[in-house]
Amino acid sequence: MKFHYEFPIKKIPVPLTHYHKTLMIGSCFTENIGNLLKRHCFTVLENPNGILFNPVSVVEAVDSYIHQKQINESDLFLLNETWHSWKHHSRFSDITPAATVAKINASTFAAGQFLKSASHIMITLGSAWVYRLTDAADGEAGSVAANNHKAPSTWFTRELLTAEITQKLLQQMVDSLLKLNPYLQIIFTISPVRHLREGVIDNNRSKAVLIQAVHDLVNQNVATYYFPAYELVIDDLRDYRFYAEDLVHPNYQATQYVWEKLVDACIAKEASDLFKLIKEIKLAYQHKPFNPQTIQHQQFLRKYENETARLMEQFPFIQLTDELNYFKTGFVPREQF
Repeated sequence: MKFHYEFPIKKIPVPLTHYHKTLMIGSCFTENIGNLLKRHCFTVLENPNGILFNPVSVVEAVDSYIHQKQINESDLFLLNETWHSWKHHSRFSDITPAATVAKINASTFAAGQFLKSASHIMITLGSAWVYRLTDAADGEAGSVAANNHKAPSTWFTRELLTAEITQKLLQQMVDSLLKLNPYLQIIFTISPVRHLREGVIDNNRSKAVLIQAVHDLVNQNVATYYFPAYELVIDDLRDYRFYAEDLVHPNYQATQYVWEKLVDACIAKEASDLFKLIKEIKLAYQHKPFNPQTIQHQQFLRKYENETARLMEQFPFIQLTDELNYFKTGFVPREQF
C-alpha cells in the first residue's frame, strides 16, 4: 500500500557543488534549508534583511543589494525603546539608531558583494498578503512593512497581491539580477509554512497567488527554476504528523524529507557523495573525550586530522578550518561551548 503520493521533480539545469555560492532569501523555511546547506559545507549567505515573507519585501531587499542602497537614521523609527527598520527583521534593531544603521548597512554591503559572484540565489516566498503603513504609523504611508515589530494594528492595512502584480514584480527582480550577474541560476520555492494568522481560506488564497505568479515567471525565463517544497509537504507528505505542535511549521521529519528531495534535484552527485565524510568529520569534532591524554584519543585526533586535511586539499572550497585545528591541537575555542 502507498501511504503518500510521490511525484517526479525536474532536475535543476546547474546543480550546486561546493565551489558554488548561494544567496538565500525569504521565509523561515529558507533558513532551515540554508542551515542544512551550511552543515554540509556549502558557501551560503542567508537572509541579509532577516526573514521576509511577501514578494514586495523580497524584491525591495534584492534591489538594495544590487544597488548597494545604504540607509540613514531618518529611515528608522522608535518603538518600545528600540530603533527599527520597516524593511528589516528585528534582529537588526538596537537601542541606538547608529547601531541599527551600522548593522543594516554592513549586511546590505556584504550581500551586494556576495551576489556579484554568486552562482545561485534561492528565493522562498511565504505569503502574498502585504501590510502597508497607514498615516498613523511612524513611516512612509502606503509602503510595505517587511516586519511589524509588534507595532499597533492601526499602523497597518492589509492587502492581497494579485498574481499579475506579483509576477511583474518578480520579473523586474529577475531582470535586475541577471543584469548584475548574467550566469546566476535563480531558484524559486514557495514556503510550506501555513500562515494561519490570515485564516485557512486566506492562507490558501495567498499560496494560490504565489503559485500562479511563480510558475508563469519560471515558464518565461530560462535562468529560473522551481523547486516544489510546498507541494512536497502539502501533497506528498500531506499529514499533520509532519507539522510542529503549532500545526503551522513543518517539523524535523518534513524538513529532512524536503532536504533529501532537494539534494536529489539540485545538488551535484560529486557534492552529495561527500556528505557522509563531512558528517563523520563534524561528529568527530563534537566528540568530547573523558580522558584526552590517552593514546586512543590521540590516534582518533590524528585519524581525523588526516581525513580533514585530505578533504580540504582535494576540495579547497570546503571549509573545515575549526575542525582541522581541533584535530591538530585537541583544543576547542571557548566560544564553541
